[in-house]
Amino acid sequence: MVKRRLAFRRRRQNRLGMFLVTIAVLMLLLVVGVKSIELHEKQRVYAERETALEEQIAMEKQRTQEIEEFRKYTRTKKYAEEVAKDKLGLVHKGEIIFKEKE
Repeated sequence: MVKRRLAFRRRRQNRLGMFLVTIAVLMLLLVVGVKSIELHEKQRVYAERETALEEQIAMEKQRTQEIEEFRKYTRTKKYAEEVAKDKLGLVHKGEIIFKEKE
């Protein structure tokens, strides 16, 4: 009879242990699943941010190219003449300036 009780108690403890292990595994799966979803969301956000930054880099490269072209243009004689005419009112020899009546 004592042996029977010990066997029953062991089975009961074994079932309880298996139940607790199953609960722990399910909780771990739940946590891993939730974290996986959060990581996928972060990955999506970072991918969108990467795309936006790449577009911004492309725009800045184009702007840099335009600035470089303008820098080259400002070193030409044609630019110097335009500035002299527009801002300083200078003219070439023999050039006639017509002004409107105000």
